[in-house]
This record gives sequence, structure tokens and C-alpha cells, in this order.
Amino acid sequence: MQRTRPPFRAEHVGSLLRPPKLEEARGRFAAGAITADDLRKIEDVEIEKLAHKQSGYGLKLATDGGFRGAAEQLDFFTALGGCEPGAAGGEPGSLRVTGKLEFPDDHPLLSQFKHLQRHAEIAHVTPKLAIPSPALLHWRSGPEAIASEAYPSLGLFFEDLAKTYRRAVKALYDAGCRYLQFDDPVWAHLCSEAERQMLRQRGEDAGQLQQAYTRVINYAIAERPSDIVITSYAGRGAFRGNWLATGGYERVAETLLAGTHYDGYLLEFEPDRAGGFEALRFLPKGNKTVVLGLIDPSRGALERKDDLKRRIAEAAALVPLEQLALSPQSGFAEAGLSEDQQWDKLRLAVEVAQEVWGR
Repeated sequence: MQRTRPPFRAEHVGSLLRPPKLEEARGRFAAGAITADDLRKIEDVEIEKLAHKQSGYGLKLATDGGFRGAAEQLDFFTALGGCEPGAAGGEPGSLRVTGKLEFPDDHPLLSQFKHLQRHAEIAHVTPKLAIPSPALLHWRSGPEAIASEAYPSLGLFFEDLAKTYRRAVKALYDAGCRYLQFDDPVWAHLCSEAERQMLRQRGEDAGQLQQAYTRVINYAIAERPSDIVITSYAGRGAFRGNWLATGGYERVAETLLAGTHYDGYLLEFEPDRAGGFEALRFLPKGNKTVVLGLIDPSRGALERKDDLKRRIAEAAALVPLEQLALSPQSGFAEAGLSEDQQWDKLRLAVEVAQEVWGR
């Protein structure tokens, strides 16, 4: 049976290839030839077109495709009170917490969502918004980048982080958001022995962090109304076939699937990177949905429908078919495919979903 409530049977993580007109505008903006307002207007037009195109390919949701920029996660965090770009060492994309965290009433994401919502509703699809998970702020900054004057202990930092995200969820709900995705790559990183070694080197314990992240996430979403769906995308990243983290989900599956109170999980399942479906045994029976990332966004050749159906059946041997859905493994913005290949992959997801779960 198809679903009228997200996550849908044919899902999409979020990012899409940016059209040439938008890439050209970004280059002109970087060169100082157009203003930020000029760029925003071009983004608005391209996102409007995109919402209708996603609907036209049979998807029941529309995202903004990541068209607002390559550093949307960083932009989300640095628009919070108390958070700034940069940290000791100057790693790209790093963050530092300099004061008390706060979600401002004028966070730019609110107006950006309104624009997506307006055009998604015209296209008769559900606007889907993705924001970085609260766990990602700690993961990317680390304890050394959290000012002790603001937070003398990590516990106080996590407490304020959870409260900040609870306010964010409420503000987005009040703006009309009913489908919210937390981009949660830390769970994939916690599966990787190399990443766990990095944590040990900075004096942190992976097991303790799993519990801390779970408490923050659950507090953040605890007061959400029943008509908003919040999911987790445990992404491993895809830049032209290169992946940021490898390792099966066994190390985190029980905590993530049974311990966090998300409504659904978008997980990548690629045997060489993420192992098999065994970890799905921890999914509670009931309303939670796992979206199986089985379509490779970095490989131009289309997967065979029979192969996808076989793998869905393998997963359904562990959890009810009604608790499953299908998607590409990650977004397309950096995957290296052509635009036609990208849309062929999304059409494939829609067609297989219709054949497995009905129209």
C-alpha cells in the first residue's frame, strides 16, 4: 500500500544537481558581479521549477535540492545565536560555540521554507525540509571548540543544544513544516573504526556519545505535534563515488532504531560500505519506517528492477514490508551523474515503489 504520510514509498534524500543558470549565478556572485539579493531571486525561480519537476516525476515530496548553497549545514548553525564558523586548526566547515545557543526568530531557514512550501503546494506535493542534526554541531566542533565561559561542562552544552533544537522544531512547525529531516551523518561515522579512533584521540567515548546524542534528539522532538513527521538521514556522503564512512550499522543500530524517537530512518545499504540488513532486527514493530537506500547515486547505470525487488524482499524478511520504503543512497549534488541520469534514478525509485507497494 502506498503512503499518504511521509516517509513515502519512493523517497529522496534531498540534494539535486544545480542547473547551469544557478551555477553561473553563483560564479558571478563570487566575483562580485551580482548581489546576494540577485542570487536569491535566481535561487527562488530555480526552486520553483524544481518543485514542479519532482512532482512530475511521480515523487510525493519536493525538496529545495540544496540550491541555496553548498554549505547549507554550516549556514544553519552559524545563523544560531552563540555559534560561529571556524575552530582551532581552521578546518573547512568547522564551527565554534562562543556563547549561549539560541534559535532566532528571524533564522533565514524560516523564509526559505515558506518559499518551498508555496510552490510544493501548487504542485500538490509535500515540502520536505532538511536541517543538520543537533549531534552534528558537537561532532564537527568537538569539546575544544566549545567556550568554557559559555558552557563549563559538556552536559550543560548538550542541555542547551536540545532546548535550542526544540525551539527550532516549534518555529518550523509554526511556519507550516510537516516533513522535517535531520541530516544525521554522525551515526554512520560512529560505525567507522577510523572515526571512533578519532574520538578516542580527542578524549571522547563513542558509546557515551551515542547516549548523549540520543537524549538531545529525543528532547528536541519530544513536544512535536502528531501531524509533523521527523526522520533521520544517516548519510555517508557521496562525492563522485567517494564515501566518508564505512562499517555496518551493528554498532549503532539498537540505539538509533530503538532508542531515538524519530518517525523514520533513511539508511544506505551497500554491502561494501554499510553491510547487510541484519541491523534492521532492532526496528520496533509499529509505525516507524526505514527507507532503504539501494539506488547508487554515483553510478550512471540504472539498477535492475528485479535486483531492487529482491533486496527489498530480503529486508522484509526481518521487518514488515509495510515499514519499508525505497530511495537513492544519498543526494545527487556531488555524485557526478548527468541530470538525465539523476532523474532516471528517481523515476526508477517511483516505479519500483509502485510495483512493490501498489499504486
